[in-house]
Amino acid sequence: MMDGMLRLPTVPALRRCVDRWAVSPRALDVVTALSAFGLMVLDVPGLARADNSLTGVTATLVLAAGAATLVLRRRLPWVPYLVALGLMGWLHELTMIQFALYSIGRFRGRRAAVAATVLYIGVALALFQTPGWPARHGDTLSDFLSIVVPIGVLAAGVGIAAYRQDLVRALEVQRREAAARQAVQEERISVGRDVHDLVGRELTVLAVRAEVLAVRARGDAHQKDFEELADTARRAHLMLNETIVRRADRDAATPGLEGLAALAEESERMGSPVDLTVAEEARALSPLRQAAVHRVVQECLTNTAKHAPGLPVTVTITVEGPDLRIEVRNPLPKTPPDPAPVSTGTGLFSMEERVTSMGGTLKARAEDGGYVVTALLPTGLDR
Repeated sequence: MMDGMLRLPTVPALRRCVDRWAVSPRALDVVTALSAFGLMVLDVPGLARADNSLTGVTATLVLAAGAATLVLRRRLPWVPYLVALGLMGWLHELTMIQFALYSIGRFRGRRAAVAATVLYIGVALALFQTPGWPARHGDTLSDFLSIVVPIGVLAAGVGIAAYRQDLVRALEVQRREAAARQAVQEERISVGRDVHDLVGRELTVLAVRAEVLAVRARGDAHQKDFEELADTARRAHLMLNETIVRRADRDAATPGLEGLAALAEESERMGSPVDLTVAEEARALSPLRQAAVHRVVQECLTNTAKHAPGLPVTVTITVEGPDLRIEVRNPLPKTPPDPAPVSTGTGLFSMEERVTSMGGTLKARAEDGGYVVTALLPTGLDR
């Protein structure tokens, strides 16, 4: 019976749900509507006394309904704007129009905000000229406009500024995403070049050995088989050359585990001592996997030099069952480096692309006052 009962969410799950909703745009719109309503409620006693056929309760309900339209300010900002104009003409309420003009500037930009502000001033001027409309906003037109114009211009201006800031943030996000995609693409090209260098060499060796065996088996029944094997290896090498762009002559292949000592020495010259531990079993890895290890460690040491200069780094490479484990750990600095490090923020994407392309996983996290990067790669060894 208990199994059939509806399970209530646990406290952590409920807290995560609340946290996600609290930072959502919908939550912000609700808070905006409640804020506008809270400010307008302060005018309820005056509205109830005015000659508008409203009591304290009905005035509160009308203002609540008007404020509720602010939840539409992202998709339909003109709806709360028109409601605000109606409240201004009927109840002489200027609070709602400030939120509405800000929303139009924020979510529709400069042109819409300017048009809405001009229309608002025009409507307010027409209302001022209407007989019977309260003159408590000012005894003269100049006094009245000194209240109306700043309210509209300020609210719309702040909205336009927020709109431009949103555009800047969106462009920055797009720039980072483009940089990340470029880094991933470059890493894929690098992996492809390593595949070309390593596999191409093996195909060449295979073709040569097959040709030697064909010569030795001359007149034998297997001579033709060896010749076909050599021809297949040459065709595969040619296809590999056509598929993957050759590395420029000035570029060298990515080193393997033997290059880690040079990376540690370079890091120490930059002021970050490295404690390097490499399991002997790891040296049996294929050259392609060793190149991946080298690239991960290289990027980690580069990041440490940028973000935690002068602090020690521990690099541990072990074989755990079918997986190779790479762990790079460094303490976090007590204060940010000065000057701030120059970083494109794509190094982690490059490392992750390199590792995942070989069937592995990579995690980077802050842990126990330090920063830890852990990568797991299948060794490809028969154990």
